[in-house]
Amino acid sequence: MTLSFSRFDGLVYRAHHPAWAFDPESGEGARIHGGRFNRVGTACFYAALSLETAWLEAQQGFAFKAQPLTICSYSAELSDVLDLTDAGVREAARVTLAQLGCAWERLAGDRKAVPTWELADRLIALGCAGVIVPSFASRATVDDRNLVLWSWSRVPPHRIEGIDDEQRLPRDQSSWRDPS
Repeated sequence: MTLSFSRFDGLVYRAHHPAWAFDPESGEGARIHGGRFNRVGTACFYAALSLETAWLEAQQGFAFKAQPLTICSYSAELSDVLDLTDAGVREAARVTLAQLGCAWERLAGDRKAVPTWELADRLIALGCAGVIVPSFASRATVDDRNLVLWSWSRVPPHRIEGIDDEQRLPRDQSSWRDPS
């Protein structure tokens, strides 16, 4: 598979469970629980390209009873990103929209192959740091997009840094209940 990776520079957003606010650049929740683009045991940074999409993603399953969230913004300067919202890029990556939107939790629970996990494995092996993908959250539109990273740090070429100029986020987990 020959793919042309691109850059992404801009702001992204996450809506965290408040218990994870002390470590906003972590991918530990995804590592512990797994996600659409990562198996249990693989850390992953999930973010949205807009505040509205971050809200939609975080409230899945709670459409009528919104749960508390900590919303954070991040400055991103990323290389090695693949934009899977582009049909030509999806074709080159040998993935369809249907595969991206698969019922990954049900498939994983039934111990079946999860297409997005297999895609992540292939892309990581090729040196892909992350992907831009459509949101599959309830009420999402074609304009709702997410950024998923498998490789990130506070330094280039895969730089993500939480914006907390006023030091409002807690520095440790002591002020929060257990997130599990």
